[in-house]
Amino acid sequence: MADTPFYKQLSTRLHDLETIGRFRSLREITMEDHGHSLAGSKDIINLSSNDYMGIAGDSSLRKQFYESFQNDFSNSSLALSAASSRLLTGNTPAYTRLENALSELYSSKAVLVFNSGYHANEGILPAISTKKDLILSDKLNHASMIDGMRLCEGDFLRYRHLDLDHLESILQKKRKDYDQVFLVTESVFSMDGDEADLVRLAELKNRYGCILVVDEAHSVGVCGPRGAGLCAELGISDEVDILIGTLGKAFGSTGAYGVFRKELRDYLVNAMRPFIFTTGLPPVVLSWTLFVLEHIADMDEQRRRVRENGIALRK
Repeated sequence: MADTPFYKQLSTRLHDLETIGRFRSLREITMEDHGHSLAGSKDIINLSSNDYMGIAGDSSLRKQFYESFQNDFSNSSLALSAASSRLLTGNTPAYTRLENALSELYSSKAVLVFNSGYHANEGILPAISTKKDLILSDKLNHASMIDGMRLCEGDFLRYRHLDLDHLESILQKKRKDYDQVFLVTESVFSMDGDEADLVRLAELKNRYGCILVVDEAHSVGVCGPRGAGLCAELGISDEVDILIGTLGKAFGSTGAYGVFRKELRDYLVNAMRPFIFTTGLPPVVLSWTLFVLEHIADMDEQRRRVRENGIALRK
């Protein structure tokens, strides 16, 4: 088949990526226990994973999970597919159990589980913001948050990374021009592990009447009492309007969750497109996440070691 102009253009773009050293390819990595992986036949120590607590690669914990079902593989909690969206027939009892447990972790706030952190960040702000609103984002927020803001009808601006003086100068100039202003940040940033000044962000939120959105993807499980995250560690969870936690990193599972007031949860169920039009997570995944949640609360020693290892590595 002859190349068309479209495929010739793709080939040129790929060549350009190779020339500047930015061409990516997929390679197989096999996860092993205790932070090790196999790259082909080579045993490597995996420092690139988000499995901060070693849970995803813990075969003994995985064995304990399956043994808890006493080989009853007819148990619906081990089903491998929800086979439908949550608003149709995919809202299995495993969702209720997990969301109730997460709600208890966050002092009975409402919780909604999503298929991924990307889904959450891509869908929440477009669902709740209008063309009369402004979104102010840390410049180094994750790509999923940037994509979500691009889908919004309102304006969005990015303030300099961790520069809350810059953020406040924008608020002073622009707050009066918008109905709602959303302040969007990660708590622990994924590339350098630096932390937002969440206490001051909460103060700015209250002073200027904003909505505070905090993505805790890289802090839940690792920080805070029972692994509830950096906001809980700093005692400002009640000041956060929308808290996003990811289950595919320290929790060693997949999916994500949002923590907010009940009316916001109810509204997202009715208006958030990536939630409405997505097949639900398999019950076995939800059951595993609940199992991990019950264990991770007591992993204070592992949390301490993660921090000590990070300090040692930086030194």
